[in-house]
Parts: sequence; structure tokens; C-alpha cells
Amino acid sequence: MRTKNFLFRFRDALTFSALLLVLPAASPGQEADYFQFSRPALNAASMLGVEPQLGPQPPCGGEPIPPYPNLDDSATVKSWSESDLGRDWRPPACTGWAAVGFTTLVTTVARFRHTSEPGDLLRHIGAISDTAGVRYWSTTHKRWQTFIVDAYALTDPQSGHRRDDFKSDEMKEGKVLYFEQVDNLAGKTVYRMYIAKASTDRLVVEVENVGIMRHLFIPILHSGEMQLIYFLDRESDNVWRYYSIVRTGKNANQMIAGNESSSMNRAVAFYRHLVGIPTDQEPPAAR
Repeated sequence: MRTKNFLFRFRDALTFSALLLVLPAASPGQEADYFQFSRPALNAASMLGVEPQLGPQPPCGGEPIPPYPNLDDSATVKSWSESDLGRDWRPPACTGWAAVGFTTLVTTVARFRHTSEPGDLLRHIGAISDTAGVRYWSTTHKRWQTFIVDAYALTDPQSGHRRDDFKSDEMKEGKVLYFEQVDNLAGKTVYRMYIAKASTDRLVVEVENVGIMRHLFIPILHSGEMQLIYFLDRESDNVWRYYSIVRTGKNANQMIAGNESSSMNRAVAFYRHLVGIPTDQEPPAAR
């Protein structure tokens, strides 16, 4: 029983670690890859009385799925399952993700007030050290807890030399940057951040793990198997829209599978940190 509880705690922690730091590949000029169903498939679905499941659709030339909530509503957070989308779910083209399928898949959609320029948002994203101390609701421990012990920018992924946080003039479109995060169970992990789009009305940022993540010498996630992408789009002078997808690859170790409620809470913690909401503000997305 002690071993089982430990594995649950480790899975609970590991998924959030990568979630906070992983922002996947996006290609600015690509159109949305909306799923196309054949006429026989649509007819079959109609006969069975079910709607074909499109899955997550980022804001890439069409209305997103899930849709944006009202401005004063909480973020909409959804954990998608293999039964929803199938084992070989194919990501929308504008994510830039080539691999199919997933072990965990979570979307977060929101609208928030922000009166500053995009450069201020980029400066906040580049402040890697500020992620230390982010809190989330652990459904395993039934309490708010600090997950990120330390986080810092790196000069390069090989040397591991720390540096000051990234400045706004470094957070330019097409820029690739590296940082390291230390969580309270899984230890150190290096991440790659790519600024896919940086204009006055849209920011698209990617992060993914660079090396193999291990626990007790057991590979948990291989390079690039934890991915998160988020889109920030200006709606008006003082309102922005937020859309994120985070996934682990379908070949990820099953130690991190399941526990959808904690995955949702971690996704909300990242969103809250990004837009300036206290990360331990009641209520959590899931108990």
C-alpha cells in the first residue's frame, strides 16, 4: 500500500512539473487542421445517435473547441480521454505536433483583462524564476501545496549555467531559449522554449522537455514527450483570450497516466500564474 501511495504521489507531482514548463511547437503560418469525417462515418454516427468528437481545436482560423467562456467566468478546463478521441488522435496542424496519440491531454480556455502591451506579457513569460513557489490543489493530498522548488534561465542546455531571467527584448518571434526547473519529487529537468509568434495581437509560445525524465533510473518521459502550447490573442484594448493544450505522448510511462483532476488543477495553476491570479485561489478546478 505504501508503494502504491508513493506512485500516486509521484505521478501527481511529475505531471505538474512538466506542465508548468512545457509549451509545445507552433508554426505561425499554418492553417487549422480541422478533422474531416467521411459521409459514411457521419451517417453511422447519426444512426447511433452520437456526435463525432472533434477534439481540441486551437484558435487557428476558426472557432476554438472548447469555446471561450464569458469574460468574468472561470477558465474552462477539460481533460480528454482516449475513449473521446481514439488512441491515434491526430493533433491540429497549427500545433506543429507530428506524433499522434496521447497519454494525457488537457485544454484550458479563458478570457482575461490585461491593459498592458504584449511586451509586458512576454516579460512575464520570460521571468522563469517567478515560477518558483507556484501552488496547486493536489487531489492526492487534498490540500494546496508548493510544487516548483526552483526555476531559472540557462545560457544553453549543455552547460547548465544559470543566468538572469529572459528580458523582453530577448523574447522575440523565432527565438529559442532554455531553462531548468526543479520540482519537489522529480528533480531537475531542462526545457526548451520557442517563441513561435510575437505580434501586437498574438503570442504563441512552446515549451517541451529536452532530455529524458527519470525516476529511480526508470524513464518516465523521453525528450519531447511532454508538450504544452498556448495562444494569447488580443480581443480588445483591455481583454485577451487564452487557449492552451498540454499533452504527454502515448508512449509515456503509465505512472503518469490517470488522475485527471490533478492534471486539470496543474493546468489552471499555470494559467493563473501567467495572468496574475493567485495560484492557490479558491476554488480549484477539481477537488
